[in-house]
Amino acid sequence: MRWRGAPAGSDRKISSWQLDTKKFNRTFSYLTSPYSHNGFIHALAYSPDGTSIASASNDKTIRLWGRYTGNFQRTLNGHTDAVLAVAISPDGKTLVSSSADKTIRLWDLQNYQQRCILTQHSAAVNTVVISPDSQTLIIGSNDTTIKLWNLHTGELFCTLTGHSTAVLSLSISLDGQTLASSSRDGIIKLWHIQTGELLKTLSGCSPLAFHPDGKTLLSGGNNGSIKIWQQMPGFDQFTPNRILSGEWWQVLGVDQYTHPKEAKLAYLGLAKLYHPDVNNSVSAKASMQAVNQAYREFQAQLTADG
Repeated sequence: MRWRGAPAGSDRKISSWQLDTKKFNRTFSYLTSPYSHNGFIHALAYSPDGTSIASASNDKTIRLWGRYTGNFQRTLNGHTDAVLAVAISPDGKTLVSSSADKTIRLWDLQNYQQRCILTQHSAAVNTVVISPDSQTLIIGSNDTTIKLWNLHTGELFCTLTGHSTAVLSLSISLDGQTLASSSRDGIIKLWHIQTGELLKTLSGCSPLAFHPDGKTLLSGGNNGSIKIWQQMPGFDQFTPNRILSGEWWQVLGVDQYTHPKEAKLAYLGLAKLYHPDVNNSVSAKASMQAVNQAYREFQAQLTADG
């Protein structure tokens, strides 16, 4: 039986649902409280065996729960500000938490003791992922950097720079070769983890998730949309798997009443993505035509309204 949680609960509750029937199952309650935490819940992480869940909250704590029963197991204390992200290593030995207090903390899941504190970021740490082999910890921060650490020694061995605003989401392909990162300005970057090489820049938002096939990336888009990117056979770049269509604001991925500056930025971002100099696929050519037409319609509307 499979369950879905509510990872970011402004109501301070974690709820589980049965996926096949979409039926509500239970709320995870902390002791005698009807709530799971005393603050906003930013993130959840499942243990590799699927039996436990870790939650991260504004109340500065991490809590561990039985996945099937919803029973509270224990609280991990140590952060001095909101806990923004949490991850459990694939080998089930280490829990990693990151916080607005600018630290990353490593917890030993055998004895639940804090094993290490990492402090190389100069701003809140928003997102945490661990490589499939449980060797590398990757962190994204408000300071615009991505840092790679040895999960076992706590050694910082690489810093990736390229984003110009806060890094909000990270995802690693199942083969451990590719890292996707997204930032507050609506930019996604793809990196080769072993070399730190920047492979590709895309236009999209948080959150990010790689499909197990390693060739499909899902990301957020503007106006509540989801973007699906695919790595085409014989073409080593990720491209959208559909031709853009719709009203001009839908094609540009902005609100219908957006500021002209925002519309122009969206247009320029899409032009960089679909221009034939960087993307020679048939779908990209059609999408570039749609982008140009959408921007012409936007400009015509500005003239008419003026």
